[in-house]
Amino acid sequence: MIEIDGRILAADEMEATLAHVTSRARLRAGSGERVAARFRDTASSLAFILAARRAGATLLPIHPALPDDGARRLAARAGCHRVFLDDLDGESLDDAAPPVPGEGHLLQMSSGTTGEPKCIARPWSAVEREIESYVAAFTEPGGMTPVIACPITHSYGLICGLLVGLRRGRAPLVLDTGNPKYLLRRLRETERPLLYTSPAMLHTLARLMPEGERLHAAMTSGTLLPAPWFAAIRARVEHLFQQYGCSEAGCIAVNPDLRRADAIGYPLPHHRVQAGVSAGAPEEIVVASGSATIRTGDLGYRMPDGMLIFVSRRSDTINVSGLNVYPGEVEDVVMAMPGITDAVAFARADPFAGERVTLLFSAEAPVPPRALQDWCRRFLAGHQVPVEALQVAAIPRQANGKISRREAAERYRSGALEAVS
Repeated sequence: MIEIDGRILAADEMEATLAHVTSRARLRAGSGERVAARFRDTASSLAFILAARRAGATLLPIHPALPDDGARRLAARAGCHRVFLDDLDGESLDDAAPPVPGEGHLLQMSSGTTGEPKCIARPWSAVEREIESYVAAFTEPGGMTPVIACPITHSYGLICGLLVGLRRGRAPLVLDTGNPKYLLRRLRETERPLLYTSPAMLHTLARLMPEGERLHAAMTSGTLLPAPWFAAIRARVEHLFQQYGCSEAGCIAVNPDLRRADAIGYPLPHHRVQAGVSAGAPEEIVVASGSATIRTGDLGYRMPDGMLIFVSRRSDTINVSGLNVYPGEVEDVVMAMPGITDAVAFARADPFAGERVTLLFSAEAPVPPRALQDWCRRFLAGHQVPVEALQVAAIPRQANGKISRREAAERYRSGALEAVS
């Protein structure tokens, strides 16, 4: 059984729906055909995804907010042969390469935070292996009701939220993510809810909740929580979990008791994970899964008990005269300054030092750059202090709460960001 925004889909109804979708959409295993699906109705989207999974068809689920032309363009970029837009008739796409028969795959687009988004193809058998490993290693949610308040077209909500919940024998609750007050009400009505949502939504809920109220359990993923966000959320959630992963490998690690934001989790047993051995010597996190070796581009290290600690994106590290500056450390200090609401640090080329730290920030009232730098000097070494800080109305964040430093830096260099005076 699955509940979607108050509509309960019983097992027999779902079975009939999956059979209808499979037949009408002509979903077949082993054909090598790639199909994409964009349904604005969540129940229809879920039915198509589950039907494709059961049939062993290769599918790209597309976010419901994407308009028709955008969905066609994304499907073409992923090499799809057909695209389904709110119906089961489907449209043929020109110029797709001939199908290559073989195992069906789940197609996902990478986030694009570090470059052009690319299409990642994961066999459904790899998805099944991830589910089994996740359930076996992460036992704390036993008896909890998964509440998915994030897109089911993305692996986080689909695999770790919904499919894992079904494998545990729980009835998942899928909710619209647009109204945090509605989400809070449904969480209050749900027995032992485990909320899967974005860091940004968790932070919003923490601010909306009345004094003394706490969420039973929540999972965060996708971006490291800034220190002030982490403190606010940690105080409002009884059981706070965090998971870490990438498009190529799926979920890599889970932290069953989040006490520090950078402790991203214990690796799942079906992965072999390499990283640095100490905070002073972080190395790229490399994941061996099956026959594949995946370089994540993230710097981190392992604690003696095996916990994986995230330090920074390798590409985000700022090199100031040979000294590494990790943007997250700068942002945490800046956001601890009274009145600051958000911040992002990135590199700016410098003819003498190679690179210097540059900062975008938002605040409740105008903050003189000198005051901000004086605050930073209380907690940071000289090479970590931003040489230039621009106050803006809002930091550009993606829908899931992630910041693209590359995009922020490009907008800063182009002059597209308007300063707050």
